[in-house]
Amino acid sequence: MLLNVLIFAILMIVTFWFVFKDQDISQIFNVAKNANPWFLLLGIFCMLMYFAMEAINIKSILKSFGEKLSFLKSYKFTMIGFFFAAITPSATGGQPLEVYYMSKENIPAAHSALALLVQVCGIQISTMLLGVISMLLNLNLLTGPVLWLSIIGLIINGIALVAMLVCIFNNRLTRKLVHGFITILKHVGFKKIEKRRKNIDKSLDQYAEGASYMKTHKKEFILAMFRVLIQFCFYFSVPYCVYRAFGLEGMSFFEVFALQAILFMATSALPLPGAIGASESVFLNLFGLAFGAELLSSAMLLNRGITFYFFII
Repeated sequence: MLLNVLIFAILMIVTFWFVFKDQDISQIFNVAKNANPWFLLLGIFCMLMYFAMEAINIKSILKSFGEKLSFLKSYKFTMIGFFFAAITPSATGGQPLEVYYMSKENIPAAHSALALLVQVCGIQISTMLLGVISMLLNLNLLTGPVLWLSIIGLIINGIALVAMLVCIFNNRLTRKLVHGFITILKHVGFKKIEKRRKNIDKSLDQYAEGASYMKTHKKEFILAMFRVLIQFCFYFSVPYCVYRAFGLEGMSFFEVFALQAILFMATSALPLPGAIGASESVFLNLFGLAFGAELLSSAMLLNRGITFYFFII
């Protein structure tokens, strides 16, 4: 954790140095200070609801296994996952640490891992759906680096979603492919790969359990997907709260919402802790039409502060 926090802090300092090096910092903060606090509080409320929807999801899925978990504890695990996802590349640390902390509450790792697998599946489906629709409706805004990041993000997230669904619903084929790949690696000199076979098989078993769960708990699975969709609707609503905090009214809620969905699609797959650097840069490239040059940097500071830094602290 200490190493990742250090890397996180260095990336944050470098990012803000590049973003603000040619700007008047005092003016940016003065503009931010004059924003309507009620709309900023509404943005914080949206983030609290974002975490609440995930907490409700995990609690509900675990309940279907007969596990009793209070809403507050589930919320705590959600926040733990958010923190560790933020400080590790591609959010890889979030779920393992959630499983670890849930095990301290006597929740079997098999159940907690499966609950998080359903959650991750929902995240991939929801963000892909919202991102693709938003991209198609705003093709005129996708230019330069934002266009390429959006395409790369779409491809990587698409591959991840397809791979996840194949692992879940065609476990036999996945097992054959993975074992074949392990054999090839052994022949080309990666002898240590054999030691990882048990862990890989264990992961594949969890995907098989995921398929079984989705077939035997269809109603709960559909509800889980719906909750994740609502969860990210809250998240993608925060920039509009910032937009209204500056007294702006030119763009509709759905237009600003779509910009955040595209931003998430473009940056979520990058191997950076919390997409630091990328999120700030893409925001400055994508939201210029909404906020204008004078308010843009302050808007980025407030939006990123509400959706990320405030809750990290």
